[in-house]
Amino acid sequence: MKLSYFPFSLRFRHPFTISKGTKTHQPTLIVALEQFGITGYGEAPAITYYDITVEKMIADIEAKKMFIEKFAFTEPERYWHYLHHLLPRNPFLVCALDMAAWDLFGKLKQQPLHQLWGGNLADSPLTDYTIGIDSIDKMIAKMKERPWPVYKIKVGTADDIAIVKALRAETDARIRVDANAAWTLETALTLIPQLKELGVEMVEQPLAKDNWEGMKILYQQSALPLFADEACVSEQDVARCKDHFHGINIKLTKCSGITPARRMIAEARQLGLQVMLGCMNESTIGSAAMLQLAPFVDLIDMDGPLLLAEDVAEGISYNYGKINGSDEPGLGITYTGLRPAADLL
Repeated sequence: MKLSYFPFSLRFRHPFTISKGTKTHQPTLIVALEQFGITGYGEAPAITYYDITVEKMIADIEAKKMFIEKFAFTEPERYWHYLHHLLPRNPFLVCALDMAAWDLFGKLKQQPLHQLWGGNLADSPLTDYTIGIDSIDKMIAKMKERPWPVYKIKVGTADDIAIVKALRAETDARIRVDANAAWTLETALTLIPQLKELGVEMVEQPLAKDNWEGMKILYQQSALPLFADEACVSEQDVARCKDHFHGINIKLTKCSGITPARRMIAEARQLGLQVMLGCMNESTIGSAAMLQLAPFVDLIDMDGPLLLAEDVAEGISYNYGKINGSDEPGLGITYTGLRPAADLL
């Protein structure tokens, strides 16, 4: 195989704020694996609070490029296992390479990945659209800019109830909230009943990722379903979430790719946990990988291409929450290089 890579810093349509901070651009690394004249693409966005930068991913590629390329590729699962041991401290890069390997594999088999796995995109849930933390007026304006059937509202401020109340007054859409680990147990116990009265349908990562004792108490008392995000990074975290959360949010970049994500979905089902797929502001490439898994999950947060003002591929469109993919093989995308993001409505 031949490995190439392309770093980008993709501009957001609006500054994107969560409880951990604000950013105007999403750094990301696109990788390409070529074999027999066929190229597969993968992506890993860089997230500062996980301490993995695009520069670190590139440094690891350059240090291990010969080993990454020399593997006798036949199937993605074996390749992921090899990469997992080759790059044990960089799950983001492993994710990008695993994604590219699956895209390549689907193209070699001449089938979209969801079909190879026995799925149908028609069975996919609607994606939510995220409203980042801002002044209430600006959050309302962002919501009105993109009418949508499901919103995910970022919270973790002193005004969380006022924010949700103001947004609820403007829409009958389904609302989810994501605290990004910003609440204490006492805050969560106070806010969740009020959020339920406002028609909120679920809460993502209410408490700190290591507050398992608090989560057990909250799980027993919560009026709303609770989904793990920061507390469920990799396969090793899934079993621990049982009896602490009602579901898990799987993010391909964090868990190190499509291969472990498929195993996490299967394990969560066995444990009676609901499954959500979440994004980390990926472009169309990373989002297309999520879309291949969408028929097998309960909820999906796949709005990266909607939040970005720039993109690097084509192959996805949106219709009021419904994600339309391609029947082309692999991920079903066409790499374009940097371009203005399409109006994906």
